[in-house]
Amino acid sequence: MTESPLPARRFLPVWVIFTAGVILLGFLILLGMSLGKGQTQALQVGSPVADFSLTTFDGQTIALSDLRGKTVLINFWASWCTTCTDEAAFLQQAWQQVNQQQVVFLGVDYADTEAPARAFLQAHGLTYPAGPDLGSAISRQFHLTGMPESYLIDGTGILRGVRIGPFTSAQDLESFIGQNSGN
Repeated sequence: MTESPLPARRFLPVWVIFTAGVILLGFLILLGMSLGKGQTQALQVGSPVADFSLTTFDGQTIALSDLRGKTVLINFWASWCTTCTDEAAFLQQAWQQVNQQQVVFLGVDYADTEAPARAFLQAHGLTYPAGPDLGSAISRQFHLTGMPESYLIDGTGILRGVRIGPFTSAQDLESFIGQNSGN
């Protein structure tokens, strides 16, 4: 019995391996750079808040920069969020009690669809400006960690307070505004 010789091994030329390595390395560098561009540092109390625009469910476009000189409470909510339901009445009650010339509420609807969001606003009688966070651009800017979350921005555009979780009463909300804005 004669053994057949093993087939000859074929090796890739060194230049092919080198070229493939350079292409792979370039791809990994580009991937890392694109991932790094999307990451921004979390907002810190005392830091300026970048301008953004919110188009309300009524079609009004409100830019944060348009509200300079006023304290702004931004409340992130969603129709599917049970604790958002718990705090909705408190937000509306506080909205009716604060001096709306000096304090503006903005409701930012997160990861929701329009019909349930509108139904939520109507069911809870919410009258302050609210709109969807299209493309999650605003929530990415604020680095949301859950629902609901609220942010208080002073008249110069500086973040003065952060509330993770729901307010437990209108007084709780008014106290948060008073303690963090000087109003």
